[in-house]
Amino acid sequence: MMAICLLFMLTWALMAGAELRFASYFADHMVLQKGPACAVLWGYGEPGSTVTVMVYQGDNIVMKKMVQAEVFRIWKVVLSAMPQGGPYSIMVRQFYEDDVSSIMLQDVYFGDVWLCSGQSNMEMTVSQIFNASKELAQASQFPYVRVFAASLAQSEEELLDLPDIDLQWSVPTAENLGHEDFGYFSAVCWLFGRYLYETLQYPIGLVESSWGGTPVEAWSSRRALRKCGLSEDHRSFPVSYLDSGPKEYSVLWNAMIHPLLNMTFQGVVWYQGEANTLMNTDLYNCTFPALIEDWREAFHEGSVGQTERSFPFGFVQLSTDRQVEVDESFPRIRWHQTADHGYVPNKKMPNTFMAVALDLCDISSPYGSIHPRDKQSVAYRLHLGALAVAYGKENVTFQGPYPQQVLVDAALQVLNVTYSQTIQLHHLDSKVFEVCCSDPALCKWNAIPIKTASFRTVTLHNVACPETVTGLRYAWTEWPCEYKQCPLYNMQSLPAPPFISFSYNNPGWVVS
Repeated sequence: MMAICLLFMLTWALMAGAELRFASYFADHMVLQKGPACAVLWGYGEPGSTVTVMVYQGDNIVMKKMVQAEVFRIWKVVLSAMPQGGPYSIMVRQFYEDDVSSIMLQDVYFGDVWLCSGQSNMEMTVSQIFNASKELAQASQFPYVRVFAASLAQSEEELLDLPDIDLQWSVPTAENLGHEDFGYFSAVCWLFGRYLYETLQYPIGLVESSWGGTPVEAWSSRRALRKCGLSEDHRSFPVSYLDSGPKEYSVLWNAMIHPLLNMTFQGVVWYQGEANTLMNTDLYNCTFPALIEDWREAFHEGSVGQTERSFPFGFVQLSTDRQVEVDESFPRIRWHQTADHGYVPNKKMPNTFMAVALDLCDISSPYGSIHPRDKQSVAYRLHLGALAVAYGKENVTFQGPYPQQVLVDAALQVLNVTYSQTIQLHHLDSKVFEVCCSDPALCKWNAIPIKTASFRTVTLHNVACPETVTGLRYAWTEWPCEYKQCPLYNMQSLPAPPFISFSYNNPGWVVS
């Protein structure tokens, strides 16, 4: 559905009479952001009217705020910081001339609110994943994890409010967590929030806004795209995209993200990138970090400084699609998802966390192998990242081992790769590591076998080019291993992420 433009929405608001109402995504059963941040409430009313907001716990008023509605009939209130918990009721009263009107929110809790966005792997509902019946049956055990889903919408202009809603704020049930395939509610989002709740033990609000088959450019504002040299003048889309979701620049930012800017969020989790294996693949190391930075700036400004300027942003590194290698677009996107660092956080992507998913392949998925059904592992790995990065939990490991040093021993024909963590070697492998034996710009990669591993070091037998090796890469294929059977994991069973490294740009590359 093509959403109406901002001008039409403002005109409609001006014609709406003196009706007092909340913006579309404020409703009974919702979760508002707890302190130390302050939740923001907004809605529509009569221009120049006085609007009073009162927060009740039982019969007691715990907060009272007063503002005036603006010329476009918009009122906006920044609440005082509230502790976790509830339930609360929120009454809004409008005083205009001799008229008094009121509206109410009930069963409102304060906790942490997370936005979940991306394409079809974020859209997959709880009914589509492994052990779906069990997961759906458990929904009622988590009444303080509340869910909301925006409708699919696109617009050429930035919208003020959501054009439509698929699932208004709700207490979770089997029905609203498994409403048709790729409908609502997102399995990754739900499980992420549920795992957080199990650790934090206070309310979690989950806002889903996702659309399958969509590239990062559709979710990016025009200003973010300009930072990467993209403009509407040179858009091109592959023919294979004809049956996928919107791909035009900024149309989903305009309709499905921009309307949410006034809400206070704890953070974002993101599952997207498959569409960019077909479009602007080697710009993703710019477009994705630019999206993160732009969203952070826009949400901070829209919430009157209440959403943190550098709020935590988590994402899923791509899983798999095809067993037969067609090109290197998947490993390139995985690398670019980290801004070509291989790990996060890094200097270009601060306060981020990543769930590695390259070992969660699913050749038998009825939704296509690009849609693996193990969303429990994805969400669990994401929640570990959130605990460490967003909540500062000490001693939480959220990413698998990453190489710190490559020691080249030409005489013994070995490469000793030293990692950041203790390694579990699941099995010896002769294909997952590859070496470059020539100028990096002209590499023809050669597979070399794992010889042995102990503690933090993996020893590779480099018979291909013991004296001329210039590069090394790991898991640089679309389908590097079978389900949870990649060679390298840490002691917490988290997979080592893929990497590519060259002697000329790696300070840890040592020749003995």
